Amino acid sequence: MNADGKICYVEMPAADPARSADFYQNVFGWTVRRRGDGRTAFDDTSGAVSGAFVEGRRPAAPGLLIYIMVADAEATLAQIAVHGGEIVQPIGADAPEITARFRDPGGNILGLYQEPR
Repeated sequence: MNADGKICYVEMPAADPARSADFYQNVFGWTVRRRGDGRTAFDDTSGAVSGAFVEGRRPAAPGLLIYIMVADAEATLAQIAVHGGEIVQPIGADAPEITARFRDPGGNILGLYQEPR
């Protein structure tokens, strides 16, 4: 879908692109691939947002904050911890919204968002 204002590409700082790729693939089901220039790239589960893990760039804390939609925030937080992420804001800080924030293995802080049930 080509639309003005749509997020289409994200460059994520990663000290170890393979570790970051493994994290997002295992926790969120993102597809990981190798670009023509050799960078490790990803596509989200909708196929609407893609990007690459970028070495040599420091993560911002939290600067631009991207939220990833999930079906079950609690279960996702458990998977984040299992796969080397760190919970930096638990569920409840933005109540009544269901959100949380985590730090990925590359040091980036991202958010989770769960639709109310």
